[in-house]
Amino acid sequence: MPLYVALSQEMQNLDHYVMETLGLPPEVLMERAGLGVAEKTFQYFPPKDFPKVLVLCGPGNNGGDGFVCARHLSERGYQVEVLFFSEEEKYSQEAKKYLDILKAIRLPLQKISLFEEFETFFKSFQPNLIIDALFGTGLKRPLKGLYQEVVLSLNSFKSLYNFKIVSIDIPSGISSDNGQVLGAGVLADLTVTFECYKAGHLIYPGKEYSGIIEVIPIGYPWKFLKNNASEILPKRIYLDEEVASLLFRPRRGFFHKGKAGYVLILAGSQGKSGAGYLTALGALKAGAGLVTLASIKSLQPIYCSMLPEALTLGLPEKEKEVSEEAIPLILEALRRKKSLVIGPGFGLGEGARKVLFELLEKIELPLVLDADALTLLSKEPSILKKYPSSKVITPHPGEAARLLKTETLEVLRDPLKALEELIELTGAVVILKGPHSLIGSPTGEIFISSIDEPGMSQGGMGDVLSGMLGAFLAQGYSALEAAALAVFIHGMAGKYLRETLGPFGFTAKDLGETIPKILKDLEEKDGKKKIP
Repeated sequence: MPLYVALSQEMQNLDHYVMETLGLPPEVLMERAGLGVAEKTFQYFPPKDFPKVLVLCGPGNNGGDGFVCARHLSERGYQVEVLFFSEEEKYSQEAKKYLDILKAIRLPLQKISLFEEFETFFKSFQPNLIIDALFGTGLKRPLKGLYQEVVLSLNSFKSLYNFKIVSIDIPSGISSDNGQVLGAGVLADLTVTFECYKAGHLIYPGKEYSGIIEVIPIGYPWKFLKNNASEILPKRIYLDEEVASLLFRPRRGFFHKGKAGYVLILAGSQGKSGAGYLTALGALKAGAGLVTLASIKSLQPIYCSMLPEALTLGLPEKEKEVSEEAIPLILEALRRKKSLVIGPGFGLGEGARKVLFELLEKIELPLVLDADALTLLSKEPSILKKYPSSKVITPHPGEAARLLKTETLEVLRDPLKALEELIELTGAVVILKGPHSLIGSPTGEIFISSIDEPGMSQGGMGDVLSGMLGAFLAQGYSALEAAALAVFIHGMAGKYLRETLGPFGFTAKDLGETIPKILKDLEEKDGKKKIP
């Protein structure tokens, strides 16, 4: 079953339903959570290399998970010390029960009230491993006082004392909703979370603070929840190979270029000819049956020599960009086409603006808007809501900020909020590009890409993605399906190149050439899926 990506309130709703409506005992869930963290800790940081463990337990149920984890680590041969930071009577019934068990088995415990107490103990014990069970996904306010001092000291002590940190559920001080640092955040090496990812694991800076992320089950009946309580399920799906293979349609039996779809691309201008080439390359490599690259006449010799597989259409130009005189030619060229891609290197002049806005008024065709088209659209983005056919827009944070009339920093601070605002503004399927790209639909579905590939931080990558989107739309995928598939395959191509070439210097062209390999992998996975 696909993994969800949850917000804090969604997890609270799930917890309440599972415990109160279904009757799963909370102490059972806490026991499984603490045991699971201990098992992952043992897997990554075995006691022969990390013999001394300090477990830091905060005031909530995250602290209770820490008490359970401490007991299981002790049983596995670690030397365990536990520091807790709350009055005993303030713990929940379940957490208090597990604290009492630690007392009964005489595991070393100490209540901490002052930072000086923590600092003295830490320097005396000098642990090899910290279990961060201070705060979980329910944290809403910035850390301050003792907790802030402890977290900041952990981060500063880390290089000096050379220890590792395992965080339970989410690093303490990180917002589970948007990954922002609330006062101070624990820099974890490993985060063990329960049942599903939290948004804060995948959005920077929370991603950086989380380290390696492991999702473990603790007993939620997902099949039952999906069939009987779908209204409380998280709205976001973790877009990984399993999900992509469910969306992917392999080619079977009688197939020809007409079935593979016909894409028209409006891209490229003087100084930006590469954008047109890369967009067409993306469409061809993603399996489009036919691709026509329409661009200004002066670029035709370049495209004819570089893209023998594509058809080309020379358009009238003015001042090195497309002229509005191109509109009749484009409308004629759209006959028999199954999708249209506009924007990469298209130009920002008056001619380009008139072409874009007239096409939006006159055509009904699955549409991809990227790059220059989004900049032109930013002056009147709501016009896109009237477009009668399916549409996908692919802004990076800067383009998203222009569309939303805000600052790029605001988009980066809460990209999920920006995604929802873009969907509301345009009525389009939106790909908000970046680490773990976000994909959202007007019907409410959201995918979060499993891939964060820094080697793809290079010009032209988005052009290839736009071409891929055009190809998948032309093949009959819905806008949301096309967006999810294109983002996953695009990211996997980058991951493959990093693994084979290293993180530096692979280009958008290299990525485009790698797409068929990723499609082959998906097709093989689909074939295995159907074998009895």
